[in-house]
Amino acid sequence: MIAFDLTCSNGHSFEGWFKDLESFKEQNSKGMITCPFCKNTNITRIFSPVAIKSSQGEEKPREVEPDYKKLANGIMEYIKNNFDDVGTDFSKEALKMHYGVEEKRNIRGSATVGEEEILKEEGIKFFKIPSIKPKDDDN
Repeated sequence: MIAFDLTCSNGHSFEGWFKDLESFKEQNSKGMITCPFCKNTNITRIFSPVAIKSSQGEEKPREVEPDYKKLANGIMEYIKNNFDDVGTDFSKEALKMHYGVEEKRNIRGSATVGEEEILKEEGIKFFKIPSIKPKDDDN
């Protein structure tokens, strides 16, 4: 069994238990997963907290140095695979979803400082993630 943190398109967060990732995907595609708060069936997975367990039998837990490069790459890969890239139309798409012109979904893209101000004034929540460019291992 695996637990996923989930959210509905109305912003409610909850946890779901599944046999595996494929089981979640199958149930979600059939609309079988519903938000326990509002019964919405537009469900997406969200990042879950991560814990690292030290190996059994050690008297003293080892210090684990996180691999920030792998973590950052994992986050960027998740966003790439789970958010629609709307490019420079980010603010337009966010406004359409906010006012119900389009169905809510995860989007990614870019916005100017002025567009960000408009989104804030309209009460649209968003967050900025810096772009990570791959660096040659030799440098």
